[in-house]
Amino acid sequence: MVALGLVVAQFNKERPVTREMASRARDAAAEADAKIVETIEVPGSYDTPLAADRLARRDDIDAVAVLGAIITGDTDHDQVIADAAAAGLTDVSLNRDTPVTLGIIGPGMSQAEAEERVDHGASAVRSAISLAEELDTQ
Repeated sequence: MVALGLVVAQFNKERPVTREMASRARDAAAEADAKIVETIEVPGSYDTPLAADRLARRDDIDAVAVLGAIITGDTDHDQVIADAAAAGLTDVSLNRDTPVTLGIIGPGMSQAEAEERVDHGASAVRSAISLAEELDTQ
């Protein structure tokens, strides 16, 4: 059984996007007979690498799935946040030798587009499970 850590950015929690992404992530883990050992909620997608690193350090966690939604605003700030989060999560995965999957949707999307992409929560968990299993055989 694959043991997962889950990081959920809360910036869009008032709207059902990240809450629904997390729900679908939990369903996907249950369907795959994986266990989410711990969930850490962070303020926004920019904050996810530190929480992912804390989970990736743990011996009882095989992989980390990270969820968030970056909605387009009036500036290019969404692109800056997305780039920083993706780079930080890549560093965590490589430095900790632990799968960390990017389930952050956006940037460059509207609220409606984000709501259409909530299944990326499940996709991130399925990817984390698959990668953890594949690397376990190596």
